[in-house]
Amino acid sequence: MASDHTRSAILAAAERLYADRGFSDVTLRDIVAEANVNLAAVNYHFGSKDELIAELFVTRSIATNRERLRELKAAEEQGGGRAPIEVILRALVGPTLRGCLGPENQRSTAARFMIRASIESVPPIRRIKNREIDHLRKFAGAMRRSLPERSDVDVYWGLNFALAMAHHTIRESERLTKLSEGKCDLDDVEDVVARVVSVATMALTAGKAEAKAPSRALARDAR
Repeated sequence: MASDHTRSAILAAAERLYADRGFSDVTLRDIVAEANVNLAAVNYHFGSKDELIAELFVTRSIATNRERLRELKAAEEQGGGRAPIEVILRALVGPTLRGCLGPENQRSTAARFMIRASIESVPPIRRIKNREIDHLRKFAGAMRRSLPERSDVDVYWGLNFALAMAHHTIRESERLTKLSEGKCDLDDVEDVVARVVSVATMALTAGKAEAKAPSRALARDAR
C-alpha cells in the first residue's frame, strides 16, 4: 500500500508540474521535491522522466479514447450498424474538446496537462501517438460505412482534419478569444463541438475536390 501511495504521489506531482511549467522545464528533482519522495522511488516506479511522461499521457488518453469508442458504439448500434457521419465525428472530437475546454476543465490539472501535451511535442508522447492508432482505425471504418462513396484517402484526410481542428482549437483558445474580442465563446463547449463537427462534415460530404487536376494544369503552365 505504501508503494502504491508513493507511485500515486509521484504521478500527481509530475502532472501538476508539467501542467504548470511544461515538460522541458521540470526535472526529476523538482518532481521528487513536490511529491516528498526520494529520487530512487521515481527510478524504481518509472525508470526515467520519459517513462513517467508516457505513463501520465497513456492514463489520460485511455479515458478519452474509451469515451470516444463508447459514443461510437452507441451511435452505430442506434443506426443498425451505420451511423450518420456527423454523429461519428462528434464521437471523435467531442470527448477531447469537452475534456479540455470550459471554465471548470480549463482549471483542472488533467485538462491543463493534456493541453500541454498537445502544445509541446516531446518524444515519449509522439511515440505513443504514432503507436496507439487502433481506436482511430475503428473510426475510419465507421466513416467508410457511413460514406461508402468516399475513397479511403478521403476518409483518412477527413479524420485527420477533424482531429487537427479540435486540437488547434484547444491549443489556440486564448488567441481566438482575444482575436474575436470575446465573441467566440470557448466556454460554450457544445457549441465548439458543433462547429468543428459541422466543418468536418461539410469537408467530407461536399463534392469531391478537384485538387489533382488543377495542380497538374498549373504544372503544365509553369513548364
